[in-house]
Amino acid sequence: MALPEVVEVTGPGGEVAAPEWLARAEGVHRQLRPDLPADYAARLRAVFANGGRMAAVTEGEDVRAVALWRLIENTYEGRRLYVDDLVTDAAQRSQGFGKMLFDWLQAKALQLGCDVIALDSGVQRAGAHKFYFREGMHVPSFCFRKVIDK
Repeated sequence: MALPEVVEVTGPGGEVAAPEWLARAEGVHRQLRPDLPADYAARLRAVFANGGRMAAVTEGEDVRAVALWRLIENTYEGRRLYVDDLVTDAAQRSQGFGKMLFDWLQAKALQLGCDVIALDSGVQRAGAHKFYFREGMHVPSFCFRKVIDK
């Protein structure tokens, strides 16, 4: 069996650098985001065009974990690597794939001159929170949200 490795699905400009891995990432990504539209690739290309980037932990031909991230500059933290999505295949959890990807994200943040790595996590995701706390993250504030009526 091949050793796990992190593959950058997108290039530095947001182009899909590894379309085969984008296709393979869909099943794992949908475990976190089941409401993504049917045309997954088109939706992700739109996200990438607006600053999103994707990396995945692969093992052989399989995707074990997926991260969608972006750079954000703000007034209260400086430069941050913001993680939109971080998900490990449910059948592969507690095998080190999430940690491998989180460590890669931290190294990427350092490489890009970030001051902070940040993410939001749904209040129902207690298992994910345990992982984030173990990785040294903390809860600095509340996240408020209001759906805009259309």
